[in-house]
Amino acid sequence: MPDIMTLLPLLVLLLVASGFAGILAGLLGVGGGIVLVPVFFYIFSWLGYDGPMLMQVCLATSLGTIILTSLRSVQAHNKRGAVDWSILRSWAPGIVIGAILGVVVAAGLKSDALEVIFGLLAGVIGLYLAFGKDSWRIGADMPTGATRAALSPTVGFMSVLMGIGGGSFGVPLMTLFNVPMHRAVATAAGFGVLIAVPSVIGFLFLKTEAAPPFTIGAVNVPAFAIAVSMTLITAPIGARLAHSLPAKSLKRIFGIFLLIVGLNMLRQAVWG
Repeated sequence: MPDIMTLLPLLVLLLVASGFAGILAGLLGVGGGIVLVPVFFYIFSWLGYDGPMLMQVCLATSLGTIILTSLRSVQAHNKRGAVDWSILRSWAPGIVIGAILGVVVAAGLKSDALEVIFGLLAGVIGLYLAFGKDSWRIGADMPTGATRAALSPTVGFMSVLMGIGGGSFGVPLMTLFNVPMHRAVATAAGFGVLIAVPSVIGFLFLKTEAAPPFTIGAVNVPAFAIAVSMTLITAPIGARLAHSLPAKSLKRIFGIFLLIVGLNMLRQAVWG
């Protein structure tokens, strides 16, 4: 068992990162997982729990926090009338199906493979948001029919493989289909709930090897409790900031942050 001088700095890191994740959840609709997954990975690795299923534990624990964080974020955005409930209702079935498939695939992959997936996807999304043009559009309205049937499970599937809420994929997708940035951020917080609930249920039944203590399935209870206590406090702060900052600034902040996180995870996967 690590000594107290080792655990204290890691506890402080987790508290600070979780508070930041909550602000991002409200600010950008991302659920906070884009911060928490790398932090969980660093802390568990530092403590010596670097088994072949470490990333599954990080993903599942992150998704557990997203359930409560996204609910809090949706509530805060809804008070301002920013959530598009028609998009949420129509996209919900596909997102849930994709999330379940994501758990099945993640359960069969090694931790290194999930690190690479996380890093690559975070980098691609970050590039689009940081350097993409506001004028870029795929369509004037959110897709329906076969297009929605293909895209909605993809959002859920890819989000689970990264242990994140719906913002990282939902926000770019909605803005490409002409949804205003602030409305996209608010609605994407709802995507996070749809992704996290079914995936966490699935991860609770996953058997993990060499997991940290007090891990149920793939969800580490102490890390979940510490992280969620902070994100619930700070998510409303992020939601207030989201309505006071210009949409262009939101996209740039989100994109640059994703690039940094993605590159760092790739470095970790390749060089350790």
